[in-house]
Amino acid sequence: MKIRTVFIPLLAVALIGTFGYLLLTPTSLETRPDISLMTIDGEELQLASLQGQPLLVTFWATTCPGCVREIPHLIELYEELAPRGLEIIAVAMDYDPPNRVLAMRKARNIPYPVALDIHADAARAFGNVRVTPTSFLIAPSGQVIYQKIGGMNMNKLRADILAMLGSSQALYTN
Repeated sequence: MKIRTVFIPLLAVALIGTFGYLLLTPTSLETRPDISLMTIDGEELQLASLQGQPLLVTFWATTCPGCVREIPHLIELYEELAPRGLEIIAVAMDYDPPNRVLAMRKARNIPYPVALDIHADAARAFGNVRVTPTSFLIAPSGQVIYQKIGGMNMNKLRADILAMLGSSQALYTN
């Protein structure tokens, strides 16, 4: 009898957790969506125009501790590899007030484009992104080769981007 009183609640928690994870996980993408994004500087970015270069799209929020921790690493990656062709686009979630996004960009000196997703169009186009950070590494061909919820392994990410830029290092396989 005691096993049942412990097992049933644990099973319920596991099922709810699994259901929540499946509900919040974006659907898997094979190719870059053909959308445009509006940056906080008022520039329109057509993702299709970035064909031919590696692209990292990261969905984030100013209230997301993991996102904020990742910013310095993304800045370092961008400053190193943007001259060789890498583009990074940070997409602020629809619930993030634009004034906070602007303040964060200024406070952190974010050099790569930051887009506002006020109507969640980009989040829907990328498979209904709901959790931050969620990142997509897109090959120069437009193929989505890596999708990650949570913090990224920056060393692997860097190696994969270098591989796309002509280095001999391997791409992500998961």
